[in-house]
Amino acid sequence: MKSKRTAVLMFFVAALGTAALAQAQGLPTATPESVGMSAPRLAQISTAFKQEIDKGNLPGVVMLVARKGRLVYSEALGYLDKEAGKPMSKDAIFRIYSMTKPLVSVAAMMLVEDGKIELTDPISKFLPAMKSMQVSVAKADSEFAKIGYTLTTAQHEITVQDLLRHTAGLAYANLTQNGPVKEAYAKAGVDDDPRGLTPAEEVERMSKTPLAHEPGTVWEYSLASDMLGRVVEAASGKRLSEFLAERLFKPLAMNDTAFFVPSDKLNRLAEALPVDASTGKPNKLYNVTAVPNNDSGGAGGVSTAADYLRFAQMMANGGQLDGKRYLSRTTVEFMTSDHLGTRISAPVTPGEILLASAGYTFGLGFAVRQAAGIAGVPGSAGEFMWGGYAGTYFWIDPKEQLVAVYMTQAPSPIRAYYRKLFKQLVYAAIVD
Repeated sequence: MKSKRTAVLMFFVAALGTAALAQAQGLPTATPESVGMSAPRLAQISTAFKQEIDKGNLPGVVMLVARKGRLVYSEALGYLDKEAGKPMSKDAIFRIYSMTKPLVSVAAMMLVEDGKIELTDPISKFLPAMKSMQVSVAKADSEFAKIGYTLTTAQHEITVQDLLRHTAGLAYANLTQNGPVKEAYAKAGVDDDPRGLTPAEEVERMSKTPLAHEPGTVWEYSLASDMLGRVVEAASGKRLSEFLAERLFKPLAMNDTAFFVPSDKLNRLAEALPVDASTGKPNKLYNVTAVPNNDSGGAGGVSTAADYLRFAQMMANGGQLDGKRYLSRTTVEFMTSDHLGTRISAPVTPGEILLASAGYTFGLGFAVRQAAGIAGVPGSAGEFMWGGYAGTYFWIDPKEQLVAVYMTQAPSPIRAYYRKLFKQLVYAAIVD
């Protein structure tokens, strides 16, 4: 009888250990072969990235791949902090920059499902200062063969949908080609990193600057997701970080995802190389060690690879994970559909991962792949994804039941190269 009780106890201890490991890695694990992938081919990912780390091109990486809801590849390589000699760990916390945008987009759609927001609502319903906006309109000057600009009153108000799909007419100061908008942002104190402003200050300053385009007409990557965060706060009556913690982060067990890193977790914060190998210039990343004045829905988040994998798997599952639903399947399908149609993309500067990537359109918070071909990396129609300034990246391929997360702190101009390398090696490992 004693040996039987011991065996039962050992079984439960082992089960608890397996559950704890799965939770730490974000999802239940499986062998690659059991879900149609090759372990030797997945190992090529590690080989390729170890070479880049050894060359000094990357500080360190955490890479996770899941198929059919099971984690089949989990690797941490290189350094958490190379200067300090600290090795990378799978629970490393990363500045995810623009990978915050999908999170705030989900928050907004939760409020749509709550009936507190409609996508066609003008954002002035929630942010009255944004009601009467001016537009800086490009005008060709034939006499001097150059582009001039004139200010005119916007014919349409910015809608919530415009914020979600980046057709609001807003911009990023360091990206826009619209000179008067760039100048107005500088004069008003509108920075691409608005975390130093209070939410009220951010809205007030933005309301005094012209738009780069008539709302609803042109896709331009912008501060739209930051303003979307302000809409979420106004509609919910809660700070963005509080709303996300209550509705997404805590229920989804994204325990290390937030808008700053508390002191007891700073030893897990990943750092960039002091100098970028491709440019020879110093790397500068956000300071995320203190509570910001506002929660930047555009670029203020921090997370781990495992946390973000759970979020991505939830979206891959049509809005649910572990028996709990966060969004309706129809809402997820709607978010990952084409929301641009024939709208054009604004001119962009080189080296960005924007809509300029051939083969992609934009949905509500995600870039969406239109076909298997066209793009220069493998993928399927309906795939959706995004990345962050410091090199982070994820994608979700519903057709292949594939989810992958890549985390690093390398804001190099060639960061897109490593994302594509990771992606092509993951697809090469599919063997079913």
